[in-house]
Amino acid sequence: MEKTFVHPYMPNSVPEVKRLLLDELGIKAVSDIYESIIPGELLYKERLNLPEPILSEYELKKHVAGILNQNISTEEYASFLGAGCYKHQIPAVCDEINTRGEFLTAYCGDTYSDHGKMQAIFEYTSMMGELLDADVVSYTTYDAGQSVCSSFRMAVRIHDGAGRRKSVILVPDTMNPDIYDQAVSYCRNVSSLKKVRHVKETGLMDLEELEALLMKGDVAAVFYENPSYLGFFETQAEQIAELAHEYGAICIAQPQVSSLGIIESPMNLGADIVCGDIQPLGMHLQYGGGQAGFIASHQKLEYMEQFPTYMYGIAETEKEDTYGWGRAMNYRCSHGSRENANEYFGTETGLWGITAGVYLASMGPQGMYELGETIVQNLQYLIRRLDEIEGVKANPFGGSNFQEVVVDFNASGKRVADINAALLKHRIFGGKDLSREFTELGQCALYCVSELTSQDEMDKLVSAVARILKEG
Repeated sequence: MEKTFVHPYMPNSVPEVKRLLLDELGIKAVSDIYESIIPGELLYKERLNLPEPILSEYELKKHVAGILNQNISTEEYASFLGAGCYKHQIPAVCDEINTRGEFLTAYCGDTYSDHGKMQAIFEYTSMMGELLDADVVSYTTYDAGQSVCSSFRMAVRIHDGAGRRKSVILVPDTMNPDIYDQAVSYCRNVSSLKKVRHVKETGLMDLEELEALLMKGDVAAVFYENPSYLGFFETQAEQIAELAHEYGAICIAQPQVSSLGIIESPMNLGADIVCGDIQPLGMHLQYGGGQAGFIASHQKLEYMEQFPTYMYGIAETEKEDTYGWGRAMNYRCSHGSRENANEYFGTETGLWGITAGVYLASMGPQGMYELGETIVQNLQYLIRRLDEIEGVKANPFGGSNFQEVVVDFNASGKRVADINAALLKHRIFGGKDLSREFTELGQCALYCVSELTSQDEMDKLVSAVARILKEG
């Protein structure tokens, strides 16, 4: 006899109610549905190897807590990991606002469930527009990877709309490898990605190779990160944009939003589309989640029509000095035209857009300036201290960096993996191992600081690394 129970989180799991549903469908068991659809040779007939259900809410909470307690957080250990997720000081008001009942959902505002979300998202996009010096900012995407991928597809559609069949996207070979792999898969049916070599001494994009690839005439867009995935500033941003435009390509840039209080926005250096992640703007580090992307551009209709996500606008109402907020140009997105949309997006990260809006309003221009300034100062201190260790070379590319820096351990004779394992015994998360993603760099790691990284933590790291290398 089939074992049944009333599941506390599943509606209609009461046996009597379940029986009524089955009788209405004219079947004896739920398995009859699967057997009528799935061919017998494909139907798995054994019992799945799953644990027994936990019926008690208390026991379930205790079980999940036991799993989570196996993790070690950055609150317990000093962390020098970055590479896309960063630990920042978050004003308490961010959590206060994003846990309010009217906001606590990833779902975006709509006429039937707005509660002020449309205005909040509009305010977020407005402040992002100020930070980026952009006219148009989209509703949030899943993360930076999604925003980069969608920007690439936008570029191809813009060229197609103008009758110019161009599909190649040029990217730096120092690009974030995770986002690169994502873009190759996401864009494979509309474009191909080609890497542009970096100058070995500086890490900067090789402009001669860039121009040679542009001259082939099939390039839809040129993409760069600033600062790069490896932490250094791409100081040739204006030249990259000029070359892209000279050969009829679009320039796409991915800035690190927490740096924009101290450096010029790519929009003012010739970029046509700017994209990236807003995780540094009020989101805690999490075991998954906590990220959302943005796409921005100048106010050009041919660009605006290719945005894949919602855009929010403001409008006057019949009542004087009273405004309304709503979705703009809705025909572009899946909400307005379903399968005919530019791309298909859900509404999964609106809460993070609201959070970022609260963060930007709290920080203001001066706060963003001080944030960037403190990060740069902390990084310079770490570079100088690490360089004092025999066998270690911090910042081998030699230029200016923001937040992250390559640390070269090749001369030490030690593997980064071994160094990081040893650092855990000192309650330290070391830098990200680059030896598999950038094999040409050998045993190098990507170290990260934020405004929260203390001098004591950096001194502790330097002391621990020196001891680990000395022990051999």
